[in-house]
Amino acid sequence: MGNVYEIYALRYATMSPRTPSMNFLAPDPHDSAAQDLDYFVWLIRGHGREILVDTGFNAEEASARARKLTLNPVDALERFGVAASSIRDVIVTHLHYDHAGNLDRFPNARFHLQEREMAYATGRCMCNGLLRHPFSVEHVTQMVRHVYGERVTFYSGDGEVAPGVTVHRVGGHSDGLQVVKVETARGAVVLASDAAHYYANLQRRSPFPIVYNVGDMAQGWETIERLAGHPDRFIPGHDPIVTEIYPRASDKVDAWALHLPPTRSFAK
Repeated sequence: MGNVYEIYALRYATMSPRTPSMNFLAPDPHDSAAQDLDYFVWLIRGHGREILVDTGFNAEEASARARKLTLNPVDALERFGVAASSIRDVIVTHLHYDHAGNLDRFPNARFHLQEREMAYATGRCMCNGLLRHPFSVEHVTQMVRHVYGERVTFYSGDGEVAPGVTVHRVGGHSDGLQVVKVETARGAVVLASDAAHYYANLQRRSPFPIVYNVGDMAQGWETIERLAGHPDRFIPGHDPIVTEIYPRASDKVDAWALHLPPTRSFAK
């Protein structure tokens, strides 16, 4: 089958209740309720290696932002049988607080990041409180420390982390947001991260309200569809539907197998 991998979504937190205006920039006026927002990290496993996508947030950040942390992602990985010290590669889709915490807890990892995201998170846009709000200065500073420690690989657009695992800048939600394409036995699966918080953001072409560039976000949806090649092979970053349609992968932690086919199809 070539370079195929397994992918697991590990849920570590949930935010509820939410209103439609929290999930869509232009919500349907007929909607009166909205989905919860789940927080995940993703583990890619195969060919003798384990690649982590994003690192979540910790209890201090959860308290500061009034989020319900079920389990620190590092501890979730431990329960799933993966020690943080064994992780050699961490793909950081972007530097928002819920994707780039715990960066100090992977002592042997190399971090894979778009150079535009590093520039964005340390540049003039961070003088604006609205754009700065999703970032944590502690997380960004830790990534700068990793840069100085020669532990960061930067990408400018498309890049290969491993055979069958590639990253692709789409921007939109954050200027350097990247999605991850992973070859699996069911075909290419795209971890969209916050290019689409929910399936409906992409399906309705309706952006999530936290957005840096709407035009880039819209083009990013087209990139995701092209890379995935099928509507069932893209995975949104925060949608609880993922936990409903994919098989559970553990009885010790909230984990779901994304390399297996979903029980419900979005194909028309």
